[in-house]
Amino acid sequence: MTPRLKLSPNGPEFSRLIYGTWRILDDPATANREDLLRRLRACLDLGITTLDTAEIYGLYKVEEFIGQALQADPSLRDKFEIVTKAGIYVPCEFHPQRKTAYYNATAERLVKSAEKSLRLLGIDRIDLFLVHRPDWLTSADETAEGLNRLLREGKILHAGVSNYNTHQFELLNSRMERPLVTNQIEFSLLHMAPIYDGTADQCQRLNVRPMAWSPLGQGRLMDKADPAAARIHARCAELSAKYGHATVDQLAYAWVMAHPSKPLPIIGTNKLERLATTARAAGIELEREDWYALWEAAQGCQIP
Repeated sequence: MTPRLKLSPNGPEFSRLIYGTWRILDDPATANREDLLRRLRACLDLGITTLDTAEIYGLYKVEEFIGQALQADPSLRDKFEIVTKAGIYVPCEFHPQRKTAYYNATAERLVKSAEKSLRLLGIDRIDLFLVHRPDWLTSADETAEGLNRLLREGKILHAGVSNYNTHQFELLNSRMERPLVTNQIEFSLLHMAPIYDGTADQCQRLNVRPMAWSPLGQGRLMDKADPAAARIHARCAELSAKYGHATVDQLAYAWVMAHPSKPLPIIGTNKLERLATTARAAGIELEREDWYALWEAAQGCQIP
C-alpha cells in the first residue's frame, strides 16, 4: 500500500503518489466513465487516495468527466482527496470570444473558478485548491483575497500554488490568513530546476512538501532516441536487479521522492496495468551513490 504524508504542518494528509488526470481524455480507448471508475478503484486498492485535476485540463472538460464518474459511484468521493487548480484561460469552444491565452488570479476569478469546479465535480468542498500559474498582472493581496474568502467559506479546505518561484511563493504566503500548504512544480530527472533555483530548498525551510508534476519528463524519459533518456535507461538497466528488477519509470519516481523536500509525484497513466507497477515505486529507497548515478546519467557528466 502507498504510504501517506502530511503536505505541511497545517495541511492535508495525502497519499505518497497522486493520480493525475491531465491526459485522461487523450486516449479514446480509455476516455469513458467505466474505464475511469476502474482506474479510480484500482488507485484505492493501491492506497493512492489523492486525485489531481485542473480547470483547464482537457480544455475545460476533465472536471466534468470526473464529476460524472463520481456521480455514478458517490461512495468514491469521500475516499479521495481532490486537488484542482485555476487561473489559466485559453481560447476554446466554450469561450470562442477569447483570442489570446492569459492568466487571471484575481479574487473574483478564483472564486468563480472554484465554484465552477465544485459544480462540475459534483462535490461540496475542494480538499486543496491551487493557483495554477502566477498571474503577473494581479497583486498578491488580490490573489490572497480570493483564496482567503474561499477558505473562510469552507468551499476549499486548503490553498496552495503551482509553478511559483520562491519570491512569488513568499509574497503570496505573507498575505494568507492560513499558510499555503504546497507548491506543485515540474520535477524529474529531465527537469531538475527545483534543485538549483531554490524552490525545493524553500519547501524544506517551510516544511511544505511539493507536488511533482511530469515526474517522467512529460514522457520524454521513455523516448530512447533522446540522448539523456538513453543514458538514463542504460544506467537503470545496471541498477534494476538491485532494486527488485525495478523499471525505468519506477526508478525515476524513486529518484524524485528521494529528495529531502519529499516531493509527492503525480502519475498520469491511463493504463490500468501500469498503476500497480508504478505504485511499487513508493517502496524503493535509492542508495545515495545510485541517486547520483542517475543524476550523472541525466546530465551526461560527473558532479562538479
